[in-house]
Amino acid sequence: MKVTNLRLFLAIAAMSLGLNAQAANPHFKVVTNYGEMIIELYPDKAPKTVENFTRYVNSGFYNGTAFHRVLNDFMIQGGAVTADYELKKAEAPIENESGNGLKNEPGTIAVARESDPHSGTSQFFINLDNNKHLNHYKPESYYYGYCVFGKIVKGMDVAKKIGAIPTGAGGPFEANVPKEKVIIETIAAYEIPVAATPVVTEKPSAKPAPKKSPSKTTAKKKDVNHG
Repeated sequence: MKVTNLRLFLAIAAMSLGLNAQAANPHFKVVTNYGEMIIELYPDKAPKTVENFTRYVNSGFYNGTAFHRVLNDFMIQGGAVTADYELKKAEAPIENESGNGLKNEPGTIAVARESDPHSGTSQFFINLDNNKHLNHYKPESYYYGYCVFGKIVKGMDVAKKIGAIPTGAGGPFEANVPKEKVIIETIAAYEIPVAATPVVTEKPSAKPAPKKSPSKTTAKKKDVNHG
């Protein structure tokens, strides 16, 4: 391989690696009867939580479950009950990683739990507002906060649409249940599409093109407890 061709090859490889780096974090597609959402998870910030969520996804636990708790301008919550609001048996609780620096901002996904900071299992919620009161402040139980472990990167309009559904009593729940059922049809791993690297044909007398950086692709306020 000529030196010029080698340089060209290395430049294209570097660009390809740069594009793939954008999809380094795991992504999941949440398909509901109201539309689809793509969420990106942050294993570097919440490794145990991401592992826990991924385990539930891979087992098919979330498929056919409902968003059973909806509070507009606050959050939507699911991951616990079937479409008929029957409670599913979850695995053991996990450690609360709320002190990871991630905040309960619009579009973030976090772990729902009881008053015990370390009681989270399968339930999760998506923040529709900047819910500062849910963030970690101190190691004391009341201030421990709710662990954020990912964020919607596509489909926030779907989450807002769900949040705007009128609510009332439903199943064993006395309030905040969507009057029109919101079903999580599937949650599955999703591979972010990567732009194809263009094929460059080198002219014998042409100088190597300058390297380019890859372009970047572009309640009311209540606690979030189980049930």
